[in-house]
Amino acid sequence: MTPVFGHGHLRLYLLKLLDESPKHGYELIQALSERFGGTYAPSAGTIYPRLAKLEDEGLVTKTADGRKTVYEITEVGRAELAAREGELTSIENDLTDSVRRLADEVRSGVGEAMKSLRADLASAARQAREATDATSQSYSSWFAFDSTQDSPTHGAKGETPADETAGPADETPASADASRDASRNEIRDVDIALAEFRQSVRTALRSSGARGTVPAGTAAAFARRLDEVRASLLDDLKK
Repeated sequence: MTPVFGHGHLRLYLLKLLDESPKHGYELIQALSERFGGTYAPSAGTIYPRLAKLEDEGLVTKTADGRKTVYEITEVGRAELAAREGELTSIENDLTDSVRRLADEVRSGVGEAMKSLRADLASAARQAREATDATSQSYSSWFAFDSTQDSPTHGAKGETPADETAGPADETPASADASRDASRNEIRDVDIALAEFRQSVRTALRSSGARGTVPAGTAAAFARRLDEVRASLLDDLKK
């Protein structure tokens, strides 16, 4: 950041502020911050050593006011201000320029921060889209069931499964209808379970993808698990 005060100028400006009214250290910091429109506020480590130096030189005195220490300019301090009035005027002019420079630096810093933030947000959004696209492609392959092969109630196109035309020799039409109704209910429940499963996994993956915390190999491991479940289900349907 651009230096605000030249050498020895802050010391003289503190005398000017104390000439306006006695103040404790924090009030001096606030007064300086107000003069600079909030763009500059010296630290306590900057102010108090200078106040101690002014006290050593007899330019200010300090008194205790409860838990606070109040500083007040002395007659010697006022005499120095009067002797350096021209220099003080120059400091005031320099402060106007300093405020302008600091304001420009703040605007530039905010602009760069906004650019960086927009870039970070765009990068995060792009990564989220890529993760979503990859997840959607994986789901398309994992959950695509061939209606001509995987549906337990249908055979090849144009064929009518045997269990829809005739049941076992001892099965009545009524019991066959009941069996088909039960099968349809099972299929419906499986569809519901799949939909709920898909939604919950998708939500979890999108959330983790936005944070960049999806572990490597998640898709491959998930696909293996699904293949195991699928194989087990198809084996049960063949029995």
